[in-house]
Amino acid sequence: MSATDPKTTGSPAAATVDGFSAADTSDIATMSYEQARSELVETVSRLEAGGAGLEESLALWERGEALADRCEAWLDGARARLHEVRAKVAGTGPDAGSGTGPETGAGPDVG
Repeated sequence: MSATDPKTTGSPAAATVDGFSAADTSDIATMSYEQARSELVETVSRLEAGGAGLEESLALWERGEALADRCEAWLDGARARLHEVRAKVAGTGPDAGSGTGPETGAGPDVG
């Protein structure tokens, strides 16, 4: 079969097209949110600009999906941390909101 043959090989989950090399996503798992987001913006810009061949476009798309997943994981973690902090500040027991916590706006005793 030639490299231009559209036949796929392998399982559907890891299907590859003969002659197509998948994007390298091995470095994404260690990226900070800012790194992943910055590269995702760049990747989307390259895809939107067009001009890339099919193989390069597919690789960019695959990498972009992995970058978006990494950003989402960071944001999910941040949401969970915020939820925990808000729960601690608001109190989680039956006396939550009783006017004794920091949510009342009362400052420290002065005087």
